Amino acid sequence: MLWLYVHFPHLLLDHIRRSQQTDGPLAVIDLTGQTVLQVCPEANSLGVQPGMRLKTALGLAPELGILNAAPQQETALLEDQARWLYRFVAHITPAPPDGLWAEVSSLQRLYGGLSAVWQTVEQALSERQLNAWLALGHTPLAAQILAQSGQGECSADKGHILASLQKLPLVAAHFDDKACVRLHRLGLNTLGEIFTLPAQELARRLSPELLAQVQRIQGTRPDPKSPWQPPRRFRQRADFIHEVEHTQGLVFALQRMLAELEEDLCWHQQDTDTLNLELRHRHEETTRLALRTTGPEHRADHFLNLLRLQLDQHALRAPVISLILSVKRFLGRGVPTGQDLLGDGQDLNEAWHTLVSRLQARLGENALRQLSPRADHRPEFAWTTSALKPANARSTPSGLGTLPARPLWLLPTPSPLPETPATWFAGPERISSGWWDGQRVHRDYYIARLHSGQLAWVFRDVQDSWYIHGWFS
Repeated sequence: MLWLYVHFPHLLLDHIRRSQQTDGPLAVIDLTGQTVLQVCPEANSLGVQPGMRLKTALGLAPELGILNAAPQQETALLEDQARWLYRFVAHITPAPPDGLWAEVSSLQRLYGGLSAVWQTVEQALSERQLNAWLALGHTPLAAQILAQSGQGECSADKGHILASLQKLPLVAAHFDDKACVRLHRLGLNTLGEIFTLPAQELARRLSPELLAQVQRIQGTRPDPKSPWQPPRRFRQRADFIHEVEHTQGLVFALQRMLAELEEDLCWHQQDTDTLNLELRHRHEETTRLALRTTGPEHRADHFLNLLRLQLDQHALRAPVISLILSVKRFLGRGVPTGQDLLGDGQDLNEAWHTLVSRLQARLGENALRQLSPRADHRPEFAWTTSALKPANARSTPSGLGTLPARPLWLLPTPSPLPETPATWFAGPERISSGWWDGQRVHRDYYIARLHSGQLAWVFRDVQDSWYIHGWFS
């Protein structure tokens, strides 16, 4: 079996780079705020090194951007990378806090060779703007040690892999400090020297645990890795080293997050109609926004336009230090309508969704209403307003052709008709209803042309009085 290990040397720093445009040096410090844990290449070029005291680092790079270590956030970032790698590899095992294992033996035939698998992962890492060190190994630990030491190569030769391991110092194998001291006292400084020792001698001089670790590196002891399954949710977080004071400053991060959402939805052949946005502030409560579209959607540019409209209506009450975009509701993607075999044509439902979603984002979710029929024979009570429904959810009542004609322009209240109409076209249609609520009507309706030439909907009541109730175009 062959394993690929992906090591992210500064995952949190790459995450900041992807969230906010900044070219300055960055460093991650420990929870005590005294020691540097990770540095970006720009800080490294100025002499800042991991393990250095913060005061020394600031002396070398006065403009150094400082981030506090956040173990929970790094775990979430690693899970996000595992979700991404799962598109290319089925068997994935996270190795917190900064690595992933992937079993690649079964992928060589699918991709057309081991080098194709390697290039696919490298290209995807480049597109995601992530720095990572890759390594192949005949065991999971061998791949991990080579990747973390920066000695990984695209080679499945077991002899070559072992030769590369033998050159590494003992600290590369993550032996504990006590074991390293005892090995150094025995004159052992490299993994190759450890590999030459008999197993019984190594266990006698040190510990059975150290022997088991060496055997897992060599492959003489099983080291199974449980496959990881991605949770069915989407959650992206952007952290800002410089606080964002205007909504325009959120656009850069939103573009990246929505592009990844579109890619994720397309990969799963799904859509969504609900986005949840959290704007976190340093000294204020989190601002929560919900964006709902009138129909299934997956396009990043469409989501971005709607979010811009909504953010324009909500001025930031405090500077933003982080942004979270999450999706929990997923919809199956239906077959496009209104298109021919070549994809040409106009999808009217899509145009409807776009228009209504933009209006709701600008005016508010409850600002738009639609007319809906109500079970009442009286014309003035036969309709009401209701919340908008998706275009594909609006059903057309059956038997429309058998219903009597109704005017599109119905007057709020009937208007008295002083003279008899000139020409009659249809009628009478008797409506007698409303006895149960005290607003009973008893009318005979006609379609008639008045002396002025207008086509009207008129009725006569029980007192033989005539009224106009609507106009036909």
